[in-house]
Amino acid sequence: MNLSELSEGQKGFISKVKGRGAFRKRITEMGFVKGQEVEVVKNAPLRDPIEYRIMNYNVSLRRSEANLIQVVSD
Repeated sequence: MNLSELSEGQKGFISKVKGRGAFRKRITEMGFVKGQEVEVVKNAPLRDPIEYRIMNYNVSLRRSEANLIQVVSD
């Protein structure tokens, strides 16, 4: 399942990061790497962006970016 499919309060473990180039570098530098646990903090009212908690800090991603990250849900 994609990261964008998790609902508010749900957690999952990253299984794969798709994409390449500058996007992939930026996303991995933020801690979105295989095996890392990520939690959905909240969805914006218009569904974009989504706030996630990873490695004890919060980060917001666009739904299109979150679609490139695959997770395994708890």
